[in-house]
Amino acid sequence: MTVRDATEGDLPAVLAIYNEVIASSTAVYSLEPSTLEERQTWCRSRSSAGFPVVVAVNADYDGIVGFASFGEWRGAWPGYRYTVEHTVHVRHDMRGLGAGRALVENLLPRALAAGRHVMISGIDAANDASIRFHQRLGFEPVAHFREVGHKFGRWLDLIFMQRFLDTPGAPRVES
Repeated sequence: MTVRDATEGDLPAVLAIYNEVIASSTAVYSLEPSTLEERQTWCRSRSSAGFPVVVAVNADYDGIVGFASFGEWRGAWPGYRYTVEHTVHVRHDMRGLGAGRALVENLLPRALAAGRHVMISGIDAANDASIRFHQRLGFEPVAHFREVGHKFGRWLDLIFMQRFLDTPGAPRVES
């Protein structure tokens, strides 16, 4: 499994993975498929803000098998500048084979190097596999929001998990 920075040419594969997730799961609370233009805008926006977008390539499969990124949490409010929220999605037929782990493990040191202290993950509460995945990577559940989403004719609960990227309580120099 190789993880590298995404290129413009990777975006059709990223879009296909993202739209499959939208159509078949509650991992994303969007109701409509995304467009290539929307994914291009998303990728450019992340890159211009200094946030990575990475893809996983499996040597046994000719193509992109997953993608991940992180960005601001709760908008651009200065008090949250040391916290980021990540996203990670893996092709349905490649889940459980290490791509998700490789992607998140690529993001963690990059977030730390960018001076971040905490990484957040928002996960549908019924997605036991994603919750266990994040726990194995050192994330801990910190909040459970009840019925904040609605998709597929039912209310959805959202869990926030977090992981410290450095030592809890580590001092920061205010700028």
